[in-house]
Amino acid sequence: MGILERISEIEAEMARTQKNKATSGHLGMLKAKLAKLRRELITPKGGGGGGAGEGFDVAKTGDARIGFVGFPSVGKSTLLSNLAGVYSEVAAYEFTTLTTVPGVIRYKGAKIQLLDLPGIIEGAKDGKGRGRQVIAVARTCSLILIVLDVLKPLKHKKLIEHELEGFGIRLNKKPPNIGYKRKDKGGINLTSTCIQSVLDLDTVKTVLSEYKIHNADITLRSDCIVDDLIDVIEGNRVYVPCIYVLNKIDQISIEELDVIYKIPHCVPISAHHKWNFDDLLEKIWDYLSLIRIYTKPKGQLPDYESPVVLKSDICNVEDFCNNLHKSILKELKYALVWGSSVKHTPQKVGREHTLKDEDVIQIVKKV
Repeated sequence: MGILERISEIEAEMARTQKNKATSGHLGMLKAKLAKLRRELITPKGGGGGGAGEGFDVAKTGDARIGFVGFPSVGKSTLLSNLAGVYSEVAAYEFTTLTTVPGVIRYKGAKIQLLDLPGIIEGAKDGKGRGRQVIAVARTCSLILIVLDVLKPLKHKKLIEHELEGFGIRLNKKPPNIGYKRKDKGGINLTSTCIQSVLDLDTVKTVLSEYKIHNADITLRSDCIVDDLIDVIEGNRVYVPCIYVLNKIDQISIEELDVIYKIPHCVPISAHHKWNFDDLLEKIWDYLSLIRIYTKPKGQLPDYESPVVLKSDICNVEDFCNNLHKSILKELKYALVWGSSVKHTPQKVGREHTLKDEDVIQIVKKV
């Protein structure tokens, strides 16, 4: 029996099984089996078949990478063309884009790479169409834009989320707050810092035994589910921010548009008419969590034209120096900083100082 048949069989058994306390261990075991089969499917044995494939492997450039994901003919190519000025073949029939089409935009001083991925279809995670290659590229993105037709958004949204989830992509989620450490002996030791509604020792043991793990320390720091535990054990999940771009708003009423605006993580646009691109770009900037640091050579004005763009969650003076060149850190004596991260300007700071958006920095080297 092939992998796809085994996956279908397990999914059918899960659908038949009632969800209650008595069956939680069995369902956990089935989910673990499913995760292992999916991993086998997306990373085939042997060196050959694991790459993105011809036309899909686009070199990373710029400060961030955004992937456009969606079903065929929802307007991804039009959106890329009008955002980046890059020609991506546009037509009213399906499956126009057959390879990854890259483009670049500059926004707030950052260089952002855009990738128009071929339209995915239902079953993409299982290798239908070119889904496996498409989603493999999506895993490398800093942000995913799921482009939806505003006339049928919910159906397409659920299907695409299901395909991406099956490929280990977690949208708008943080990694589970679970401590996991394998050991040589001592059995399974489960510690919980809060009340658990799903996971207990028996369920945890059942899931771990499916992975042939019989000695480990597990610490649950939030109310976790079986899927969270499996994600931690698999260790190959990617957690990517996502914006749902509802295209073709020229085909709906103002009242319908008001409702759409209240949906979390959504931006309504018309790619064809270039409507609401400002809102989309602002949301992209927020979700990428980038900050701009301006450099100031000694005795000169700051360079506001070419900021150093960094991720806001890893941005201190040391990160800034390493981004420019690793040799700078060895020569660093201290830095002078102007901006919202310091109490007075300029302030003398060390390598651990956390920088904020639009700070100005001057590196002072050892003599």
